[in-house]
Amino acid sequence: MVDLRAQYLRLKNDIDDAMSKVLIHTAFINGPEVEQFQSLLGEYLKVKHIIPCANGTDALQLALMALGLQPGDEVITTNFTFIATVEVIALLGLKPVLIDVTPNTFNIDVNLLEKKITSKTKVILPVHLFGQASNMNQILDLANKYNVLVVEDAAQCMGGDFLFKNGIIKKLGTIGDIGCTSFFPSKNLGCFGDGGACITNNDELAIRIKEIANHGSNKKYYHSSIGVNSRLDSLQAAILNVKLKHLNDFNKRRNEVALFYNNHLSDIKEIKIPQRVDYSTHVYHQYTLRVRNDLRDRLKKFLAERDIPSMVYYPVPIHKQVAFKRIIDDDQFPVSEQLSREVLSLPIHTEMTEDQLFYIVTSVNKFFS
Repeated sequence: MVDLRAQYLRLKNDIDDAMSKVLIHTAFINGPEVEQFQSLLGEYLKVKHIIPCANGTDALQLALMALGLQPGDEVITTNFTFIATVEVIALLGLKPVLIDVTPNTFNIDVNLLEKKITSKTKVILPVHLFGQASNMNQILDLANKYNVLVVEDAAQCMGGDFLFKNGIIKKLGTIGDIGCTSFFPSKNLGCFGDGGACITNNDELAIRIKEIANHGSNKKYYHSSIGVNSRLDSLQAAILNVKLKHLNDFNKRRNEVALFYNNHLSDIKEIKIPQRVDYSTHVYHQYTLRVRNDLRDRLKKFLAERDIPSMVYYPVPIHKQVAFKRIIDDDQFPVSEQLSREVLSLPIHTEMTEDQLFYIVTSVNKFFS
């Protein structure tokens, strides 16, 4: 699905040099590379504060902890997402309120959002799934109307832009009160292990997140609150400093792959290619088809027999997960359930060759011929 080895070999000299500097100065925790990454990513996103942490799940947890929520407070989010989005809500004793998604964008259906807002609603947590934004125009309008906070799950959309109705453009993850992202190796901007960050323009929230991530301390051995231990190590920051310089090119290459797929697969009546919206760019963390007529699993098996990987993101929506059986009240999510039966993601990454792409699209067309 991704070729991290080929990407490393292309950037090998710069990455090896950056890592060797860390090995020489041995400041493996909170070394200068971490501070440099905070600065560089902040400049790239045009945001005031970047708080690196250990992974994307921690970023979500830190964000919610920083907002001072109380057990039983409600957080509205999507039913079609990776488990981490909802997992942290439950871990903190908050109540996840799930919304179904739109069948073409895979993102939260904002038309269902308002009727789910109650006096207990404190946060709306949209996920910019597969690399394209949720409808933040409408989400922010509702957040302002009902005085609730917005936390963006931006783990799959690094480098993407949102186009507001008034013409303003902002990077995804910088729009809400806090943005949360992941630097898992397969992400558009990925390190060589786990990593994540919180993103915010709010000075007070930045101080609070940083304190919570450091055992609830802003001065060594003095702890003003209960916190956690979550930090990005210097080796991972060094790698990210190199890769960040190439992020726009990474996203451009992914768009080229997606366009190739679109051009060669759009005429197959049994599949639906990913829909593009006019309010967001797409960075194609995944290229996800919908395969109709119960043919998804047969297509996946056919591709595997031809040594072509594919993945199902996600085979079980949140409301069907055993872990949330006693937590989720609503069981009516028809779109999520349909997508779980139909979605199939094809390989998409920065190192794909034309020969590989032709082989993949020829194979898909052969299956449907």
